[in-house]
Amino acid sequence: MSETMIRTRGLGKQYRIGAARNRPRSFREAIARSAAAPWRRPEPAELVWALRDLSIEVAYGEVLGVIGRNGSGKSTLLKLLSRITNPTTGYADIRGRVGSLLEVGTGFHPELTGRDNVYLNGSILGLDRASIARRFDEIVAFAEVERFIDTPVKRYSSGMYLRLAFAVAAHLEPEILLVDEVLAVGDAAFQRKCIGRMGHAAEEGRTVLFVSHNMTALQGLCSRAIWLKDGTLAEEGAPGVVVSHYLQDAAATRPHQFWPDAGLAPGNDRVRLRAARARPADSNPAEPITTRTPVLVEFEYWNLREGAQLSLTLHLTNEDGVLVLAAGPIDGRQSQIRPLPRGLFRDTCLIPGDLLNDGLHRVEVLVVDRDTDLVYRHTDVLVFEVRDTPDLRGGWFGKWKGAVRPILDWTTEHLDAGVAAPLSTAP
Repeated sequence: MSETMIRTRGLGKQYRIGAARNRPRSFREAIARSAAAPWRRPEPAELVWALRDLSIEVAYGEVLGVIGRNGSGKSTLLKLLSRITNPTTGYADIRGRVGSLLEVGTGFHPELTGRDNVYLNGSILGLDRASIARRFDEIVAFAEVERFIDTPVKRYSSGMYLRLAFAVAAHLEPEILLVDEVLAVGDAAFQRKCIGRMGHAAEEGRTVLFVSHNMTALQGLCSRAIWLKDGTLAEEGAPGVVVSHYLQDAAATRPHQFWPDAGLAPGNDRVRLRAARARPADSNPAEPITTRTPVLVEFEYWNLREGAQLSLTLHLTNEDGVLVLAAGPIDGRQSQIRPLPRGLFRDTCLIPGDLLNDGLHRVEVLVVDRDTDLVYRHTDVLVFEVRDTPDLRGGWFGKWKGAVRPILDWTTEHLDAGVAAPLSTAP
C-alpha cells in the first residue's frame, strides 16, 4: 500500500468579511473611537466558508489535479497545506518538505537579488548552503535569468519572477510540490518546460498538487483529479471523467444569442454583435445536433466604421479544452476582405456532418480588420452539445476517443488468395 503524503480530515477555512473598519488616521481619532465604543452598535459581519469539510488523501508519487471555478477553494486548499494560513476546522497531515508556487513570486523578498532569494528559499526548505549551491546553476539556467541573477527581484518582469520562482520550487527537491496556475503566465516554451519538469518530479516519486484551468495539461500530467465547488468536494476520480463533468456543469448549453439593441450589444466602437447561433443545417433548428449532423454557425454583426475590412474567425473547443478547429473565410478571402460600408452583416460557416465528436463544444469568435488587427473577440459566445448516435457503431458503445470523429474512406484488400505454406521442418 502506498505511503500517504497528504491527509486531510474535515478541513475547512472560514473568513469574516464586511466588518473591517478603516484604521484611525490620528491619535485623536483613535481616542474618540475608543470612547464611543460602549455605545456604538457593532457592525454586521458576514462569515464565508472558502473551504468546508474536505477529506482527501494523496499518496507518495501521485500527481493530483485540482479544478474548480474561481472562488471554489483551490488556492485556499494550497495555502492551508503550505501553512500560510491556519484551518478553521479539521486538520491536514503532511509528510515531508513542501515546496510551493502559489502566486508569482510567493516567498520572494523584493529587495533581495535573485541569487539571495534562491538561497533564502532553500533555507526555508531546510537545505544547507552547500546543497543549494550544488543546484544553483541548474536553477538559474532553467529560469533563463543569468544576466539578472544579481538584480533585485522587484525589478523583474512578471515572467522573470515566475520562471525563477518555479525553478526554485521544482529544483530544490521537496517531497511535496504545490503548484497554483503556473501556466497562467509565461510563453509557450516556458510552459512546456514547466510541464516537463513536473512530469519529471512525478517520475522521481515526488507528490504534486497541480491547480490549473488548462484542462489538457491537467489530464496529461495528473493521475487523479478532484473538483471543488463552492468550497466543497464535488467529485474525485480519473482526470478525464472529472474534467468532463466539471466542464458540463460550468457551461450550460447556449446554442443561440440575440442582442437587438446595438447600443447594448457586446463589442466596441468598431463592431458589435447582433446574433450568434449554432443549429442543424439540414433539419428543424429545434432538432438536436448529433455526430452525423452538419452544423451551421452564424454570426450577425454591425460594422460601425465606413471602409473597415473585417473578417471573422471562429475557434471551436471541446469539453476537454482542446481546440478542435479554427475556421475563417480562407477560400473566398479575396472577396471577403474588402472595404465594407457601415451596416448589418451576416457570416455563415458550415461544419460538415460526421466530423465532430460527441460532447459540449464552445465557440469563440474573433473579428479581424485587414487580416492582422484584432478588433474584438468573444469567448464562449456559443456553447452547444453534440449528441452521440448509434449509427455505424455496430455492437460497441464505448466513448469514442479523439477531438473529432470523422468517417474516412477505409478499404481492405485481399493481397494473397493462396494459403501460407508452413515453415519447413526438414532436418
